[in-house]
Amino acid sequence: MTDSAIAVLDIDGTLIDSNYHHALAWYRALRSVGETFPVWRLHRLIGMGGDQLITAVGGEDLERRVGERARESQGEEVDTLLEEMSPLPGARELLVAVKQRGHRLVLASSGRQRHVETFLDKLDARDLADAWTSSDDVETSKPAPDLLITALKKLGAPPGTPSVMVGDSVWDIEAAKRAGMPAIAVRCGGFGDDELREAGAIALYDTPADLVRALADTPLA
Repeated sequence: MTDSAIAVLDIDGTLIDSNYHHALAWYRALRSVGETFPVWRLHRLIGMGGDQLITAVGGEDLERRVGERARESQGEEVDTLLEEMSPLPGARELLVAVKQRGHRLVLASSGRQRHVETFLDKLDARDLADAWTSSDDVETSKPAPDLLITALKKLGAPPGTPSVMVGDSVWDIEAAKRAGMPAIAVRCGGFGDDELREAGAIALYDTPADLVRALADTPLA
C-alpha cells in the first residue's frame, strides 16, 4: 500500500474490550421486554448492528414486537457498563503506528454516538483519527458494507483508494469483503480462527499489541 492508504479500524471489540459487555447488555435488554435468549447465542451476533441483531436471534416477528424497545434498553444497559470497558493491549499504540506509517485512519463503529464518544476518550484518539463513524451515519449496519463505505466517504476517498480493515468479528470481515477491502482480524471478539479465515480474514492476531509488532508483515507496513 502507498502512504495515502486508509486504515479502517473497528472500535467495539477490536480496540475496546466490550464484546462480552454488549452480549450481557442485549441479554438484559431482551429480558426487560419479556424475551430470554442464552448469552452465548447473543455473543455470536456481537459485531452485527443492532438494527439486524434482533431479527437474527429471533426472527422478524421478534423484531416487530420488541425491536425498538429492546434496542433502546440495550443502549441504556451499555451506559451502565461503559466504565468497565477498557482499551485492549496495544490499542492506542496501533493507532499511533498506523499514523506514523503515513496512513489515514478512520475509526468505524455502528454503535451509538454517545458510546463512540466515550471510546474515543478512552483511547485518547481524537487527535489521531482522521474521522470516525457511528450508527447515525448509516441506515444498515454490519455485515452490510455501508459503514465502511461511509468511512471512506468521510475522507473524500475516491473509489479504488487502497484501504484495509481491522476487525474482531466475522461480521466485520464480511462487511470488509463486501466493501472490497482486505481485512485483518484480532481474536478479541471470541470467534474461532477457522470462522475468521472462512469469512475472509487475511491474517489473525491475538490483540492489537500483537498486530503492532507484526505490522511490517501486513498491508499496513
